[in-house]
Amino acid sequence: MDEWLYSDVVKEHFMNPKNVLMGEESEWPCDGRGIVGNIQCGDQMLILLRIKDDVIQDIRWKTYGCASAIASTSILSEAVKGMKIQEAYKLRPQDIVARLGGLPPNKIHCSVLGDKALRSAIDDYLSKNGKPSLSGQEQVEVICTCLNVTDRDLEEAYKAGDRTWEDLQSRTKIGTGCGQCKKRAMEKMHEFEHLYGK
Repeated sequence: MDEWLYSDVVKEHFMNPKNVLMGEESEWPCDGRGIVGNIQCGDQMLILLRIKDDVIQDIRWKTYGCASAIASTSILSEAVKGMKIQEAYKLRPQDIVARLGGLPPNKIHCSVLGDKALRSAIDDYLSKNGKPSLSGQEQVEVICTCLNVTDRDLEEAYKAGDRTWEDLQSRTKIGTGCGQCKKRAMEKMHEFEHLYGK
């Protein structure tokens, strides 16, 4: 039998996930709802939040995806309880992966659903309550240090229809300096494919 490639923390959160939404969504009234992902790629996530005084009191979730996606959402759900929404909004996939004790490189994209679904649920709560958006306060990753191209720039490019390295270069000029960012840029494009579909 192949060796288990995941940490004990991942194994625990996959085998015994915390705060899973049991039953129908309508049976768990919430203050904020976020759903992200693309079921065609196999990953989709729903997060429901109960919030009081801008503090996350409780959370429930459903994820359609692999062990990494399930474990990532489970540990995220534990981490944000009792957290102010302003702090939770800034959580990054790297924070989730670190709490899991790492993930295999080809599974890192599974952790991006959690922070995006969480932000979507917080955005929903803020909108319903007439509060100002926190959009733009999330952490960004600089992909191309030569030209200061961020993961947010690449996400916007993906949404605009860019799929290839050449598409990205045409839109953002990424990689026209030293070119060392190509690998990470294409990893991010793979993540966006899982989020938004082809």
